[in-house]
Amino acid sequence: MVADPSCVLVPGPWEHRNVSANGAQFHVVLAGEPSTHRPLVVLLHAFPQFWWSWRHQIPALAAAGYQVAAMDLRGFGGSDKPPHRHETGVFARDVAGVIRSLGAASAVVVGHGFGGTVAWSMPSLAPRLTRAVAVLANPHPLPLHRVGNRMPLRALSTLARFQLPWFPERAVREGTLVRDVLREWSAPGNDGATSQADLYTEAMRLPFAAHSAMEHFRWLVRATPRADGRRYLAAVRRPVQVPVLSVRGAQDRLLPGRTFARDHRYVVGPLREHVTPRAGHFLPEEAPEEITELLLDFLAAEVPAAR
Repeated sequence: MVADPSCVLVPGPWEHRNVSANGAQFHVVLAGEPSTHRPLVVLLHAFPQFWWSWRHQIPALAAAGYQVAAMDLRGFGGSDKPPHRHETGVFARDVAGVIRSLGAASAVVVGHGFGGTVAWSMPSLAPRLTRAVAVLANPHPLPLHRVGNRMPLRALSTLARFQLPWFPERAVREGTLVRDVLREWSAPGNDGATSQADLYTEAMRLPFAAHSAMEHFRWLVRATPRADGRRYLAAVRRPVQVPVLSVRGAQDRLLPGRTFARDHRYVVGPLREHVTPRAGHFLPEEAPEEITELLLDFLAAEVPAAR
């Protein structure tokens, strides 16, 4: 079953644009006007979603005076889906290229889940372009790549399942994997993300989307002993010097609180940590008002407007 590519072009108080960056085309949803006083805010989605997961935050951030760019990551939604190069470092260079293509000198990068790994990586891989980062439902990547990292059994079993050839892609396209992930990783009874399961499933049925997503999960496991993985881990060992906001859901059944315990070791700049009590993994949809308020407060306090 193949989806209609227009499924990701949901209308609203935003503009859909294709942006060239890092040798590829990226679908970016823009709202708000460029400002010399406030930074560009780039929003990066989680798996198995696309830019739509930020639909609650986009208008609110734009109304507060920020230009917002919610982009579909490489391999997702309306962005290019090349067969190779699904490394986290490539994703970070994609984001850096989008920032430059939009004419911004720097940006605040906000990443959720899958996109959170990219956000954590930006201060190391694109330091001149990164004003600050906000990370939702994703700990610093370095401990997760180490042996004895205490990664929860659910996360380990998910990664192991995604290492198999062909079967995960088939479960995404023809089965219920997307709906199952949204339900299992959400807080019990919270349908903020699961209510969108049909749309997310359709987007993951776009040609090569399922394969692209699984290839990144495979890279996360297989790259650690390889040269590209070692280069990436060496880069993210550098302490994060920009302001960081880290938010997790108290009922996140994929990445519970203990996986975030070492984040402070990798941040030498201001670090804010917050726990959302009634949310699971899909914070922008499970607790949309709270996440919006946290982002606005963080931006106002840690990334003050230029005068």
